[in-house]
Amino acid sequence: MRIDILSLFPEMFQGPFSESIVKRALQKGLAEIFIHNIRNFSTDKHHRVDDYQFGGGAGMVMMPEPVVAAIESLTSERKYDEIVFMTPDGEVFEQKTANHLSLSENLMIICGHYKGLDERVRQHFITKEISIGDYVLSGGELAACVVTDAIIRLIPGTLNDETSALSDSFQDGLLSAPVYTRPAEFRGWKVPEVLLSGHEKNIFEWRQQQSIERTKKRRPDLLNEDDF
Repeated sequence: MRIDILSLFPEMFQGPFSESIVKRALQKGLAEIFIHNIRNFSTDKHHRVDDYQFGGGAGMVMMPEPVVAAIESLTSERKYDEIVFMTPDGEVFEQKTANHLSLSENLMIICGHYKGLDERVRQHFITKEISIGDYVLSGGELAACVVTDAIIRLIPGTLNDETSALSDSFQDGLLSAPVYTRPAEFRGWKVPEVLLSGHEKNIFEWRQQQSIERTKKRRPDLLNEDDF
């Protein structure tokens, strides 16, 4: 998988992509990430990328020319499965979206800034708009890191345990069951006996019930009435 990220602040990606699971995927050759500075595509001598919005109002807007130039430069070299724009008014990012995007060969992610991106670019070039939550960040870079991490960890071979991603929260519409590790007793607090029994069927049923109970308590919005 190849992911091209268009940003006004490319240096922000150095830390998140040089550690942990994403780093492992890059080292294994399972994924490639390329960061492109939108300012490099500006024809303005000061590399200006924003301007005042028509009709007045507070805040600047990302200009169409440099963003479109960056998009067309990349699309002239390869076809993208999705061109994603990170924006607070996009669809809220969910596990099912991560699953879908993880099957892509080429993705482009554009990081929004200021009061947003000229609407004409969104209408004619963007294929998917994503938000990571109902709040506003200073820019789309951190959101792009979240989406990239969620996608790359799903690529086969990235995780040491091939089944690990399949048992994550939200994969089956439920939160994950509680997990425990050694020692079996810590400060008088004991691991549930069923997990020590070695009985796979009972353990599976316990985990399933715990997932349902935890989801009922913490995220009832994820459940249908038939689940209660």
